[in-house]
Amino acid sequence: MQKVRNLVVGCGLSGVVLAERLASVYGEEVLIIDRRPHIGGNIYDYKDPATGITVHKYGPHVFHTNSREVWEYLSRFTQWHRFMYRVKAVLEGKEVNIPFNLDSLHKVFPRTLAEKLEQKLLDTFGFNRKVPILELRQSQDKDLEFLAEYVYQKVFLGYTVKQWGVKPEDLDPAVSGRVPVFISRDDRYFQDKYQAIPASGYTAMVANVLNHPLIQVKLNTDFNTVKNQIQYERLFFSGAIDEYFEYAFGPLPYRSLDIVFQTYNREYLQSGPQINFPENYDYTRSVEYKYYLDEKSDKTVVSYEYPCAFEIGKNERYYPIPADENQILYNRYLAKAKELQNVYFIGRLGDYKYYNMDQAVSRSLNLLKQ
Repeated sequence: MQKVRNLVVGCGLSGVVLAERLASVYGEEVLIIDRRPHIGGNIYDYKDPATGITVHKYGPHVFHTNSREVWEYLSRFTQWHRFMYRVKAVLEGKEVNIPFNLDSLHKVFPRTLAEKLEQKLLDTFGFNRKVPILELRQSQDKDLEFLAEYVYQKVFLGYTVKQWGVKPEDLDPAVSGRVPVFISRDDRYFQDKYQAIPASGYTAMVANVLNHPLIQVKLNTDFNTVKNQIQYERLFFSGAIDEYFEYAFGPLPYRSLDIVFQTYNREYLQSGPQINFPENYDYTRSVEYKYYLDEKSDKTVVSYEYPCAFEIGKNERYYPIPADENQILYNRYLAKAKELQNVYFIGRLGDYKYYNMDQAVSRSLNLLKQ
């Protein structure tokens, strides 16, 4: 029987930050286990041997935050490659900026109509505002209602039906209502103060976080297999909360992805790092990885993402499905979790909540402050 002070299940960002703080600040030993053969969880990346390009195995990750605390914390473990993310979507065969902004307006509409809509947006809402289409629909102006409907149909609807696997009529109106029109010519996907990618990749950054004599890592190790072989004082569990309780109330629903990687014998395939396809094809987006770290190669690697249902034991959990009945089910597991002593659930799967990377780091830092 192995004895440890702290057992962390899951070697993703939530788990490794907790482990580093427990070791560095409190001087406590930590054992991290992960069923996967690599560190880093879903932010794991690797050098493609055929091209030398850094590829994100589980889809693209661009770090962005407004939190100085989170930025400074991670900056201890990596140099940064400054990177402002720009995303385009193919609408009616044209590449337009996402979020839909003033430049997008002029790409898809005739000049006189685009100028008319732009002026109405500026007069009604002002410059540099992100206006949800629900607010546009409530403006009582027929032209702005038309714009809201266009963005809903062209930008949101097709992408979301593919992403979540639902019929249009089953979509929660509140979700679609948050889709913005950005009254600006800022073509960045994020507007956060800090935006970058670890210069040597996410896996190297995570390895640096774990580089502490009090941290031990065991990969290819499933908690369910070894839980009776390890004696721990505290457990931090970043796996699926429903799996921990052996699906006592039934499985929590997730969406997964089938990501197909393709290597092309050409320098570049597309005009930027990410192209969304709300109207065309069965995949939601294509991602060209050499853009992220500005890597040079006469070949290029592109991935195509096909959303699919999550099936236990067959694929990975990616996205908790936002629905009232799912939250109610999670709350039943959460109530059961609160009955446990010295067991903490963390991360996207433990909290059944979609986290950006900075939110995952912040959650772990704040948990230890408590």
